[in-house]
Amino acid sequence: MNFDISLNREKKNILQLMVLLFGVTFLFAQKQYASFKPGAIWEDTDGIHINAHGGGITIVGDTYYWFGEHKVAGGRGNQSWVGVGVYFSKDLYNWKNEGIALPMKKDSTSMLIEGSVVERPKVIFNKKTGKYVMWFHHELKGQGYDAALTGVAVSNDVTGPYEYISSFRINPGVWPQNLDAESLKEMVPITGREDPNRKEKVKAGAFIKRDLEIGQMSRDMTLFVDDDGTAYHITASEENETLLISKLSDDYLSLSGDYVRVFPGGRNEAPAIFKNDGKYYMITSGLTGWAPNPARSAVADNMFGPWKSLGNPVRGTEEEKKTTFKSQSTFIFPVIGEKNAFVFMADRWNPQNAIDGRYVWLPIEFEDDKPIIKWDPEWDLSFFNTKK
Repeated sequence: MNFDISLNREKKNILQLMVLLFGVTFLFAQKQYASFKPGAIWEDTDGIHINAHGGGITIVGDTYYWFGEHKVAGGRGNQSWVGVGVYFSKDLYNWKNEGIALPMKKDSTSMLIEGSVVERPKVIFNKKTGKYVMWFHHELKGQGYDAALTGVAVSNDVTGPYEYISSFRINPGVWPQNLDAESLKEMVPITGREDPNRKEKVKAGAFIKRDLEIGQMSRDMTLFVDDDGTAYHITASEENETLLISKLSDDYLSLSGDYVRVFPGGRNEAPAIFKNDGKYYMITSGLTGWAPNPARSAVADNMFGPWKSLGNPVRGTEEEKKTTFKSQSTFIFPVIGEKNAFVFMADRWNPQNAIDGRYVWLPIEFEDDKPIIKWDPEWDLSFFNTKK
């Protein structure tokens, strides 16, 4: 009898210990952040490093939704095996995983089959249709980066699921507004990277002419919705030599046919756009593959330009200027309830182990009417109050 009592007490103690351990685990999983630590592991409310690379922010009421590429471990994580993930937050520090908004397909007949490439997803809301629309850079399985497509999906709910519509080259058969088609009639095509006249031909529009019938290339891309509801698709095109800005249709599901070239031959990618005090600002990167490089910035009075270069927005050490804090731009978004407060989103890519990519979020400041970015190993949103 005494032995049974002792055994029951031991079981009770074990049970209490298990409850205590569960409580500690739960508290750890519910870790609360109160600041940003750029480049550090950033856990969601389940205690798992946030998996939303090359992402963008969609604001609905008082809530932020973070869409991004869901990566897997190793080098195979540079292809898409799961889809586009989505998280939500009320304070920007703590994020809850809402699952996969746009899943990859197992159907081998689908363009969105597992193992293809889906990058830089962005989501915007169409007030006229009441739909959430996602655009992304899409490469076909097994074809490297040759396809250079943009893809579209749509949902009734911000977190999805999103219904995949299609992927395509942009603006087929349409000349950009700021290019004289007559001047290209006698142009000899570019013969390759060693063509001695390549730079001049690119600036003149040789790739526009080459791809006119099938449509222009689209790789690193973003979206921007103006105050009047007009939406724009901004992308690296022409073998990544030139940016194209295209106005979307009224329902945001296709392109309107109106577009312009920006910085032809400038070799910009990773575009991020924001608007402040009536002016449009753009931050991009150069072309160095996965390796970071100096950021570029530009300003315009109209989305269709003309755009004026403002130089490198990074302020800091020479190394920080050369590498943009070892990161590459992906998006810039406003802070809810704050005036002239914007956050610069960037990725620290890790192509050898894609799932371990880190996030660099820093506040945008202004210096002589130019957007600038400074390093801070830890900061919070009170930063914007100190700048008023």
